[in-house]
Amino acid sequence: MSEATKNKWENFVDEYEFSTISMLIRKAVDFYIDSEPLISLINNFSKITHDLKEPLTSIKGFSQLILEHESDKLDTNILLRIKEIYDQSLFLERKINNIINEFEPVNATYDVLIIDDDTPTIMVLTDFFDINGFSSFGVTTGTKGLDELSRTTPKLIILDIVLPDINGYEICKKIKQDDKLKHIPIYYITAIPESEANKKIKETGADGLFCKPFSFSDLNILFDYL
Repeated sequence: MSEATKNKWENFVDEYEFSTISMLIRKAVDFYIDSEPLISLINNFSKITHDLKEPLTSIKGFSQLILEHESDKLDTNILLRIKEIYDQSLFLERKINNIINEFEPVNATYDVLIIDDDTPTIMVLTDFFDINGFSSFGVTTGTKGLDELSRTTPKLIILDIVLPDINGYEICKKIKQDDKLKHIPIYYITAIPESEANKKIKETGADGLFCKPFSFSDLNILFDYL
């Protein structure tokens, strides 16, 4: 890099006490998560998207290029750091998308609705379906899940049992009691004991269950519904 760029970074480090780019990204992620309640007060989603994604594009893009074209020339420790930068860029990008999508009505149709309060789980499942050619959308509360179902009808629902507002059992019952939605297959995904969750499958009308941590091979059965 040029001396000017180097000096700029060193001055930034001294002033804001960030020793690495990955530390800066982690701080940005933490700040954004902490600021999430404020986002609901802002109506200009286009400006938010631009202001947040513009700098992120460069960080993500350059780290991806290095990983794809220069990885064989790099020291293992440096390669791991760059991979960390890239992974955190993806995390922040998806966090931004999830938050903005939850405040904006989603009119597009998709194959799978994922209702889970664990963002990394939503990210993993979204990637899984995307790689296999299916679209999905994730929300982090039961209320948001039911709101989605008032606007669109997915082919499949993946539903966490322990949620911050309405538990998955109650959500499943509501869906199965709705004539317009009751045909949609629902699979629980949960970290509670399998024996406990299995007792509720028949009672609530769910179609199956996956326990966390799950294997992708376990999820292949879902393609029968898609």
